[in-house]
Amino acid sequence: MTTLRLDPIDQPPTLLARIAALMMRRELGKVMTPARVLYNRVPRMYNVSWQLVKLQRDGLVLEQDLRLLVQTWVAMINRCAFCIDISKAQAVQRRLPLDKFHALPDWRTSPLFSDRERAALAYADEATRHKQVDDATFDELRQHFSEREIVEITFLNALENFYNLMNLPLGIEEDGLCALAEERQREG
Repeated sequence: MTTLRLDPIDQPPTLLARIAALMMRRELGKVMTPARVLYNRVPRMYNVSWQLVKLQRDGLVLEQDLRLLVQTWVAMINRCAFCIDISKAQAVQRRLPLDKFHALPDWRTSPLFSDRERAALAYADEATRHKQVDDATFDELRQHFSEREIVEITFLNALENFYNLMNLPLGIEEDGLCALAEERQREG
């Protein structure tokens, strides 16, 4: 386990940061560490983050479970414990079963995954590890997805790598968000 390299700032510095903190507490059960470490130091990052969240939630046509599977797999490749945790928390909040998330390391052979999911995961895997994909991987992706969906998968892959590259160097680890989501679901 790495050590958090910058101390969290628990007092949001702007009105927008205070509103964001309230929204996180309501949705996640706590203010997430990246907000306390990153965004409270550079409050304009909240604006960018909010626009990205809105796009992810309302602007994509890919089914939610596939979005989360792609992002979780990229986070697993990069070993971003925070991002794995928040993706699983989102799955719990949306009442998606976690069996596929637990089986992600075996997505190539597990019967839980469809050919469509495997094509998306193979593309994200190769793009994350090599920053490009070979023709066979892209051709397989094209068999299962429209051009818009391919762009969305590419966007989700890039976005997850972006988040991972902010969290990992600063030692931002798991926040216990999945456990909080499961607890809130049991209580609710």
